[in-house]
Amino acid sequence: MAEFRKTLAGLPWIVKLLLVVFYDIYGALYRISKGDTVGIVVGVLQLITGNFFGIFWIIDLVTVILKKEVTVLA
Repeated sequence: MAEFRKTLAGLPWIVKLLLVVFYDIYGALYRISKGDTVGIVVGVLQLITGNFFGIFWIIDLVTVILKKEVTVLA
């Protein structure tokens, strides 16, 4: 998991932004790759519910634009 997380973190900023805008799987995968229970649960719920019906899409979009990374809950 740590190698996968490094790969995600090493993506260029524009690739992260495009993944969030068009698929928003980047945030879910980043949270799942964190490896703790909360990150895995939130990431899987994101994938199943369509990012909590769009709420996490907005959160991930804003954080990628402002911080160039995705926030991880907990």
